Order: sequence, then C-alpha cells, then structure tokens
Amino acid sequence: MTVLKTSMRNFFAHKGRMALSAVAVILSVAFVCGTLVFSDTMSTTFDKLFAATSADVTVTPKSAEDAGDTPRSGKPESMPASVVQEAKKAKGVKAAEGAVSSQSVTVVNAKNKNMGPTNGGPTIAGNWTHNDLRSMDITSGHAPRGPTEVMIDADTADKHDLKLGDELRTIAATGDLTAKISGIATFKVTNPGAAIVYFDTATSQRQLLGATGRFTHVNLTAAAGVSDTQLKKNVAAVLDGKAAAHDGYDIKTQKEAADDNRESVGSFLDVMKYAMLGFAGIAFLVGIFLIINTFSMLVAQRTREIGLMRAIGSSRKQVNRSVLVEALMLGVFGSVLGVGAGIGLAVGLMKLMSGMGMELSTGDLTVNWTTPVVGLVLGIVVTVLAAYLPARRAGKVSPMAALRDAGTPADGRASALRAVIGLVLTGAGGYALWAASQADKAKDGSLLLGGGVVLSLIGFVVIGPVLASGVVRVISAVLLRMFGPVGRMAERNALRNPRRTGATGAALMIGLALVACLSVVGSSMVASATDELDKSVGADFIVQPTQPGMNITDKAADALGKADHIAHITRYKQINADMTTPSGKTVDGVGLSAADPSYATDLRRETTAGKLSDAYGKNAMSVGDDFAEKHGLKVGDELKIAFEHGRTAKLRLAAITNDDTSVDRGSMYLNITTMEKYVPADRIPQNDMMFASATKGQEEAAYASLKKSLDAYPQYKVMDQTDFKQTLKDQVGQLLNMVYGLLGLAIIVAILGVVNTLALSVVERTREIGLMRAIGLSRRQLRRMIRMESVVIALFGALLGLGLGMGWGATAQKLLALEGLKVLEIPWPTIIAVFIGSAFVGLFAALVPAFRAGRMNVLNAIATE
Repeated sequence: MTVLKTSMRNFFAHKGRMALSAVAVILSVAFVCGTLVFSDTMSTTFDKLFAATSADVTVTPKSAEDAGDTPRSGKPESMPASVVQEAKKAKGVKAAEGAVSSQSVTVVNAKNKNMGPTNGGPTIAGNWTHNDLRSMDITSGHAPRGPTEVMIDADTADKHDLKLGDELRTIAATGDLTAKISGIATFKVTNPGAAIVYFDTATSQRQLLGATGRFTHVNLTAAAGVSDTQLKKNVAAVLDGKAAAHDGYDIKTQKEAADDNRESVGSFLDVMKYAMLGFAGIAFLVGIFLIINTFSMLVAQRTREIGLMRAIGSSRKQVNRSVLVEALMLGVFGSVLGVGAGIGLAVGLMKLMSGMGMELSTGDLTVNWTTPVVGLVLGIVVTVLAAYLPARRAGKVSPMAALRDAGTPADGRASALRAVIGLVLTGAGGYALWAASQADKAKDGSLLLGGGVVLSLIGFVVIGPVLASGVVRVISAVLLRMFGPVGRMAERNALRNPRRTGATGAALMIGLALVACLSVVGSSMVASATDELDKSVGADFIVQPTQPGMNITDKAADALGKADHIAHITRYKQINADMTTPSGKTVDGVGLSAADPSYATDLRRETTAGKLSDAYGKNAMSVGDDFAEKHGLKVGDELKIAFEHGRTAKLRLAAITNDDTSVDRGSMYLNITTMEKYVPADRIPQNDMMFASATKGQEEAAYASLKKSLDAYPQYKVMDQTDFKQTLKDQVGQLLNMVYGLLGLAIIVAILGVVNTLALSVVERTREIGLMRAIGLSRRQLRRMIRMESVVIALFGALLGLGLGMGWGATAQKLLALEGLKVLEIPWPTIIAVFIGSAFVGLFAALVPAFRAGRMNVLNAIATE
C-alpha cells in the first residue's frame, strides 16, 4: 500500500513531465484501435450490402468469373433462360427470376464525362428484379420500361447532379446504348461506392450479353418454412440432370454467396488493415524510446529521493515496483484515452474515405469488444515493459551513493559492453544485407534483407549512445562552433548524457530510415522502368484503360484504327490456356499474350534462341527463358495449348525470350490470328491495351488524331512515351506519399520524444541554468543554446536514419534487379530535404522547453537542489 501511495504521489507530482509520454501512448493506441474500428466498420458495411443483395439461393454458371472479376471478352458468363423454369420446379421454391449483371461497362453523361466511381469501385449494369427490392427502393420516377430508359442509384445521381430525364450512354462490349433516366433507386443499406444502372430485362440481355434469352444468374426465393440449405439441395437435385448439357451450375445459399463476395474484397481490406497496423507498430516502437527516456530521466532526477527511501528501509523490489506502478498508471491513462481517440480517428478516416468516393456511414460504426481490449493490453504492456529498465536501474541505486551525489554516474563497463553488442549486431546486420545483395533468387534474398534490416536497426539502437559522442562532435563542428560559447555549451549538453541523446535520436532514426529506404526503392523502380522503356518500347503511343481490370472494346479499337498519320496499330490481348509440354506434363492456367506481328517492333524483346518474329508465324509461339529452363523446352518443340473456352492447338515453339527485363517479363507471345482460330468469336478477349506508331515526321499530328478518335470513350487514355513515364512516376509517388503519411505518426511521436527530453533536461539543469543566467547569459542566448542542442539531436537521428535507410534501399534494389529493375537511383533532393527538415523539426521541438527555460526566476533556480 505504501508503494502504491508513493507511486501515485510521484505520478501526480510529475504529471506535466509525464504528459508527452502519455500523448505517445494515446497516439499509438489510437492508431491501433482506429485501424481496427475502421476495418471492422468496412467489413460490416460490405457484409450488410452482400447480405441484402443476395437471394435465398442463387444459381450461376460454373464457369462464371469470381466475384469482383471482369471477363476478358467483356461479356459475362451466362446460361439459357430455360434454367429459370427448371429451377422453379424444385420443391420449396416460392419464386424464381432470371437476372443479368455485368461490371464490364462504362457510363457517361451527355457531356461525355465518366459517371463511374473515382475510387476504383465498379460500375455495375443489369436488369431491375424483385430481388433488388431487398436492398433498394425506387424513390423517384419508375423502373425502366424499354431500351430508351435507364434507372440509376441515388448515390451516383447525387455525386454527378443527375436527375430524371438526363441522358446517359452505356458503353459495353456489344456496343453503346443511349437512354434517359426514368428512375432513381436509393439503397436501404450503405453503398460503399459502386455505381449502379438498371435496364429492362430484354435490353440488358441484348446490351450486356449480346443475346436474348440468357441470364448471368437466377435468384430463387424460398417458400415459408424452407431453409436456404434445404432449398439448395432441392434445386441441385433438379438441375443435376441438366448440367450435362452445359458446363454445370454453381448453386449457393445467401450466406455462401455473401461469403464469396466478401472474399473478393477481403484481401483488399486485410492488406489495408495490416499495413496500417504495421505503421502503428512502428509508432509504438518509437514511443518505447520516449517512455524509456522519460522514466530514465525521472529516476535520475529523483536519485536523492530514492536514496532516502532505501535508507529508511525500502527494498530494491519496492523501489522497482514503485516506478513500474507509475508506468502502469501512465499506460492505463494513455490507453483509455487512446481507445476513445481511436474511435474518433476511425470516424475521421470514414469521412476522409467518403470525400475520396468510398461511402461509409457512421451508422455502421463497429466497435467489437476485442478492440478496446487489444488497445488497453497493448498500451499498458508496452508502457510497463518500456519502464522496466529504468525501474531496474532505480532499484540498484545505493542509499549512500544517492545521498552523496545528485545522480548516478555512467557505468563505463556497461558502455563498453553496449558498444561490443552494438557492433556485433550491426556487423551481423551488415553481413545479412551484403548476402542479400549477392543472392541469385529474390525469394532467398528477401529473407536475408528482412533479417539484415532488423539486426542493423537493433544494432544502431544499441550502439547509438556510443556513436553519439563522435557524430554530435562532427555536426557541432560544422553547425555550432560559429555561435561561440553558446554553441559549445549546446554541444556539451548534447554530449553530457550520450545514452539519452542516443535514445532520443534513435526514435527519429527509425521513421527516417524507413522514409529513406522507400524513397530509394521508389526512385530506383521509376528510374529502372524508365530506362527499360527507353531500351524496349519502340511504339510511339500506348493506349490503356484508366481503370484496372477494364479492357478496350472492339468499337473503341475500331475508332483508333481510323486515326490519321498512323503507320500501324497493334492489338494486344491476353488469354489463359493449359499447356502440355513434350514430356507430357500439363501446366494449368498459363497466360498467353496474343498480339499483331507489329508488336515485335513495338516492344523490343531479346531472345536467347530463335527469332521473335517467327513466334508470330502460323501455329507458332514463344516462351520466356525461365519457363523454358524449368520445363526443359527448346526451339522446335511442339506444345499442346488448350485455350480457355476454346479448342486445343498444337503450336511450335519458335523463340525463347530473355526474361532479364521488367517489361513483359515471362510473357508468351503468339499471333492474334492463331488464337482466333481456336477460340469461338464470342469468347475472344478484348484488347488489354493497344500500341501505335506514327508515320515519320507526323508524331504530333498522330498524337492529336488518336486522342480525338477516343473523344467518345473517356475510359481510355492515349499516352506517348513521356506521358507513360510520368504516369508511372505519379503512381509510385502517390503510393510513397501515402506511406509517408502513415510514417508521419511515428515521426510525430519521435518529435514528442525530443520535446520531452529537452523539457526534462531543462528541469534537471534548473540550478545550472540559474547560475548561467546569474553570470551574464541572456534569455535569448539561453533559448538559442537549447534550440541548438535540439537541432544537433535531431540531425544526429536524421544522419543515422538516412544512412541506414539508404543502405536498406540499395540492398532492396539489388533484389529488384533480379526482377529486371536494374538501376539504382538515390533521390538526393528528397534525402537532403529530409535532412534539412530534421533541423527545423529540432527547432520546433525546442520552442516550448526553450521558452520555459527563459522564463525561470534566476534566484529560485539557483536555490533549487
């Protein structure tokens, strides 16, 4: 009980000094809890949507694409309308209706502006059915009654200011259809961001499937008292006899269909969740240094007090326990507030996502009981563990030593031991990084890289106090000596406690090391891809869909073919097939790239055997050298190719391409005409992309003509090589900016660590500051001294972090070189900007401590013990 009272008294006596450590705990716990609440809310939103849109039992073709996938032909798999009547015969069926749904569409308004989501969500077109009434209500107008009418969801109508009577054009694989909005339907549940358009049944069949009398799925409603599982069995019994005449059917209950849909978005949600938790973990790691520093300094400042406690009978365990109880209180306080802040952060993220086009309703806000438990346990455990070393150090304080001295001197042997351990860990990490850079396979090298990163990071953390003495002196010689005595005092203050300086700098080092590493990797990826494009791409222009997963429709391809000043247009399609090698081994699901022969000049690929132009000959193809080596293939071999949805062909291996590239690595080429011989016309894929070259001297005119030819198709983008490189750079830049934003939390916590260290250091040196003021040091000089000390500490952390990060990035680039990304580029402008920015971080962190130091009463400061 005495220990508890002492701990509580000390905690509340030093609550101001604990505040910044509490903020670090709050931020870290908030990020974890906010991530969990946000991801759980997204899961709830999708779960409600999928449950509301799924029928009691759904029948689909067995060959249909997975949920969320778009067919390469642009037309979804379908089945005859007779299946509706057959399924209706099953016992327990109350109602059966055929439905059409396709995600391979683009909807534009009268001004030719894309009405699809800007967040990457799908545009879904289909027929309006009774099953849709489970999730939507028609709130304005009426359902479509013919080919001139279309209905749209209310969310899309609101985003684009659409109203009844407005004209929309739907672009599909089978052609374009213009219709006027006859109705607006509102979701009963939250729509995360899809755009929905509805036609009448006949129009949707003709427009989306290219044939009447067919459906993509059948919705079945169970009669009263019949479970979904029983209805599924009954329908399966009826349809099993019919499946032999078709590819077969997938029959799913509402739960199974919802689970499949959930799985299609689950991987995206998981990646986002665990990535954000990873950054929260980094923030926790940085926060550990802050907490260790805080308690170490508090213990040092209370050395005399602890000595008195030991002198009057307190045991080591009691002193140790007293400090740990303070840490427990700090952890509980910070974690409780962090849980609340996390819920607020989740709401903020939902608002942010809504602004970006992904709608999330606070009505779906989900706080599972595990979230506050995880936040509390994590925050408390991390705080108590971080305080363990300072607590252990407090327990070792000798009563007499404490009474003689106001602090405990550094243990030279401990410093030597630290240096040895740090050097061993850093050396092991460096060796692992070197071994990773020499690896022959990226998979093996990535394991060594991960080990090298961890070991070198821990090594630098351990050896940081040893490095502080030398590095701080060098930085001070460059920056502080010009400020005379004030600069020298700032240097000595930074060197006074190398352990403290090392721990404070290490907190900043971690975040900046990751920033530097990712900057090097990102810049190297862009530089490598640009270099490869310069060497390999011979086409003047590249045409791509603006949304991943979409293809270029035949009508748009025809429009491109009519552009002026064009020497040639190259079609490029992808199709899956099963390949049987001469040895009799079958490789399932290989991807084939079918293109016009001009693709051999549009993308220059080196061969290790044969000529690439021969691969575009009759019944010929090529493979990559990695695949050829793995399966023992050579030029002249006969390969059996079973095309997806088509017949089996015997193709001659005419060329083996060199896979030492990042463009089309591993691609297997053949002529489009070869593919078209073995695949039915309605199963031929649309173009994934297209290439074009201008007639000599007409590049600008050809560029303008190509763009004009696609005026009616805003979902495609014409790029010259400069545009393509800039697009690649922008994509990598956007990803890096998002990562930098997430790393910002760790850097904020590190800044708090610098502030806290300086604030506690000022308290620790109160008498010293009073004496310096008494002998003539002005307030301005005092503030400058503290600011310069802060700058030196920040630059120390930045120097270590940027150096370490560049080493990690250079090693990672060596592994990327195995995948064809061979150029190492150090983004010096970014590195220099971060280093200079760290100096400003130091200045900012010192503002409050310097201001407080300057306001001290000189006589009171001198009288302080």
